[in-house]
Amino acid sequence: MAQDRETFAAKRIADSLIAASRVLPEPVYEAIAGAVPEGGKAENVMEAIRSNLRVASERSLPICQDTGAFWCLASIGRESRIPLSRVERIIEEGCLDAAERGSYRRSIVSDPVYGRINTGTNLPAFISYELMDGTGLELRFLMKGFGSENCSSVRMLNPTAGEDGVLEAVISMLRAAGGKPCPPVFLGVGIGGTMDRAALLSKKAFFFDDPSYSHLAHRIIKAADDLMIGPGGLGGRPTALGVSILSEPTHIAGLPVALTVNCWVERTALIAFAEEELC
Repeated sequence: MAQDRETFAAKRIADSLIAASRVLPEPVYEAIAGAVPEGGKAENVMEAIRSNLRVASERSLPICQDTGAFWCLASIGRESRIPLSRVERIIEEGCLDAAERGSYRRSIVSDPVYGRINTGTNLPAFISYELMDGTGLELRFLMKGFGSENCSSVRMLNPTAGEDGVLEAVISMLRAAGGKPCPPVFLGVGIGGTMDRAALLSKKAFFFDDPSYSHLAHRIIKAADDLMIGPGGLGGRPTALGVSILSEPTHIAGLPVALTVNCWVERTALIAFAEEELC
């Protein structure tokens, strides 16, 4: 019985990941559809992006050839009886099934420095675990291409930097990225914690945006567009289609700021399980 439940759970994960590589979430699609290009070759690039989305949906094909590394945030209920080993197993099996059935490009190497031999499976998935209230399990996935991930970064600011310092840091990182992350981009900003926590927050921000930072998010979008990097890096506007910000407490002597850059193909998936589905 437990094996049957694991198989069913892994298939749910795989189906969600395959769908995420072919059809973008509605808010992402609406941001792309509603973008008003101006300057440079922005109109041509945005029309090519919209055409790409139509073809991927109609033909059930991945939107981009870099189908992305599997990044997963596994949120487990504090009162849950679900074994962690089972959580890890269904994630890995679901991701493997998605890679095999979903035309995923094999993009993971076993050692980052020596040999760089492709694992051939698009595994392992990069999993972060956290606790949440209740007894269930929630899995949040980003399918992360590395044209954009290579432009992500962390800055350790002085504690007095304030909102202007955070804005300047984010725009500095985006300016250095230029056209490399396939703009227009979606940005996740993590503020606070420690260096590693800020980086995690910047990815969680795509799922848990803090509305109290909406003013700063608006300033970042405007400043990003003023860079005139433009769609495809060919000039004009828009450069950023969305900014999500998440924060947590930090040390009195620091202000960590992390930026995760997603290209316009912002692929996400959320799969929720009740405890009884896995126990």
